[in-house]
Amino acid sequence: MKHRIVVLGAGYAGAFVAGTLARRLSPADTEITVVNAEPDFVQRLRLHQLAAGQEIEAPLLAEVFAGTAIRLRRAHVTAVCPERQIVAVADADGGGDLGYDTLLYALGSHGAGNGVPGVAEHAFDVAARPSALRLRERLDSLRKRDGGGSVLVVGDGLTGIETATEIAESRPGLSVTLIARAELGARLSAGARGHLRQACDRLGITVLEHTGVEAVEATRVLCADGAVLASDATVWTAGFAVSPIAAASGLEVTENGRIVVDRTMRSVSHPNVYAAGDSAYAIGDNGQPLPMSCASAGYTGIQATAAIVGRLTGRKIANTRLEYLGNHISLGRRDGILQMVDHEGQAKPKYIGGRKAARIKAGILRTSLWANSHPTFGLPRRKHRLAAASDVACAGDAVA
Repeated sequence: MKHRIVVLGAGYAGAFVAGTLARRLSPADTEITVVNAEPDFVQRLRLHQLAAGQEIEAPLLAEVFAGTAIRLRRAHVTAVCPERQIVAVADADGGGDLGYDTLLYALGSHGAGNGVPGVAEHAFDVAARPSALRLRERLDSLRKRDGGGSVLVVGDGLTGIETATEIAESRPGLSVTLIARAELGARLSAGARGHLRQACDRLGITVLEHTGVEAVEATRVLCADGAVLASDATVWTAGFAVSPIAAASGLEVTENGRIVVDRTMRSVSHPNVYAAGDSAYAIGDNGQPLPMSCASAGYTGIQATAAIVGRLTGRKIANTRLEYLGNHISLGRRDGILQMVDHEGQAKPKYIGGRKAARIKAGILRTSLWANSHPTFGLPRRKHRLAAASDVACAGDAVA
């Protein structure tokens, strides 16, 4: 009987891991199934561009996995039962259960309202393709109105900054306000913060610092200081959360639901379950948890792949690097900030800004899209056979 590998999620981590496993492991011994709710590979790093009105590529997963023998199941994951080794899914045909021998959990994260009233009912977000398209439709409707409209972006993290600047540049007829809970760009170096402020001034973005939001209504936002801000479209980027499925399954998770993994991305509570991307709570080489990011998805995905292949084939498992080097922030299409960080994750004094930073960010996005659209390219063509059970057990904790 073939060893059943099920990959949940086909984002930056899941798509790469699935394709790499298909290239590395012999189909005579393994059967790989990918479960994903959307038919496309979603460039989450560019969803703010999609919302602003630009077109971004969305390769069909069926084409991405063509020729790999990967089985693609378009469905929503509803539950995971590690004790029975099954995944429950729901799709147009009613869904069912998928059995697995090895599970790679890569369901990522989504926007979270953090308990603020009205966010779920009235705010937009750019954490998923459907929600980004809803925001796009709303902005399109505002463009047709006399006098444009007002857009409030709540949250001054990377997503909030990129969303506010993209909308302001792509839709100059709209009034854009960015609400920051603390100082704008607080985690950046002094020079990068100055560059960011200049970009907001250039794009006509109003920045409200040290401002908390207590509630979101259909046409306004209520601030903690008593201020009431009119809003034709409120974009919430002030929080992200993972699916509650992992916590409900009995896997060991953190307080916010991320799966606790060891250095090889294997669940500390269930050894045949691995996690990668935002779903994984992994400790980096600097001793601190890896942040939710595309870069972390890449590192954790590479490590999970090495661990799965190593354990199933009886080989030593190579340690891949788990580090966070910096932030690449787009400020529209012609400006950006590249902020490197030190070993402790603190901003280094120097940064790269302007068109050069924008070109670097664009290059990273193109490379990421290509790598995930061609997950089997450039890897060894030799497909490894699975080892005997005794050999797999011996290799289970052998890490190079």
